[in-house]
Amino acid sequence: MSNKNIEIEFKNMVNREEFSSLIDFFNIRSEDFSEQENHYFDTPDFLLKAKGSALRIREKNGSFELTLKQPHPEGLLETNENLTESEAAEMIRTGKIPAELIIRSIKELGIETDKLQYFGTLATKRAEKEYMKGLAVLDHSRYLNKEDFELEYEVDNRNEGELTFLNLLKQLNIPVRKTENKIKRFYNEKYRQQKD
Repeated sequence: MSNKNIEIEFKNMVNREEFSSLIDFFNIRSEDFSEQENHYFDTPDFLLKAKGSALRIREKNGSFELTLKQPHPEGLLETNENLTESEAAEMIRTGKIPAELIIRSIKELGIETDKLQYFGTLATKRAEKEYMKGLAVLDHSRYLNKEDFELEYEVDNRNEGELTFLNLLKQLNIPVRKTENKIKRFYNEKYRQQKD
């Protein structure tokens, strides 16, 4: 079963201390965090990245979801497809996509799907809390010998959501930082390591 939806979210990188103050602010307990792994794919020359798109399998609580993210005027267009564990393992091994709709969408970007390959995994501890008509998400991620902390805020209304998000940062004295999404941070690090 696949679906498409528009994702409107605001993101801000935070340091370890700011992350702790967010945990306190939202009254989050350690058992509120769940583990998930994102397995990323692209062509050897980063063609998906060049189109502002991303392809990943998210593994969470024993279930596997393949997601293609593409640019959209309102945010990001997400196409999601559930996979079995063996389909996910096969895709990580071969780069072959088992989902017809996602294959079609990638071909529409002008990219041949037979060039796709597995690039690596980003593991995230995530906690979510309803907050002022949106969902606050705290992420602690590890990838390629690096770790980072991030606050996301997912909303239905862009203008209202942005105001709430900026107010929250101000309230907790967290500076607004230009924040790339996880896959961009992952790829920038991968690219940096390949050059070193």
